[in-house]
Amino acid sequence: MSKKNRTDIRGFVYSTDPTFQFEHANESRETLVPQKQKLTIHLDTKHRGGKTVTIVKGFIGSEEDCTLLSKQLKQYCGTGGSAKDAEIIIQGDQRDKILLWLQKKGYSLSKKTGA
Repeated sequence: MSKKNRTDIRGFVYSTDPTFQFEHANESRETLVPQKQKLTIHLDTKHRGGKTVTIVKGFIGSEEDCTLLSKQLKQYCGTGGSAKDAEIIIQGDQRDKILLWLQKKGYSLSKKTGA
């Protein structure tokens, strides 16, 4: 998304005040080390045409690091997926594979059956 059309922390898109400044939430966000991340793994089928996806929630860090983690998980599972809004979406029921991979990398996490 271009800088011109991004929203700030409070959801503002436009203001008539000439002195108004946006406060962007994710520009200065630092990525926590894996041991301090509290990730949860969810299985979800809602609003996806009946398709099952595995969602990893709770990632705290930059968007680039979230995308990199998503890419590594997709390669490990051999499936597609995406990363947006600090959530990693992996196609299919990959909870067990993702759980093992993240534990091996040192992340603290839990596994849930629903979103």
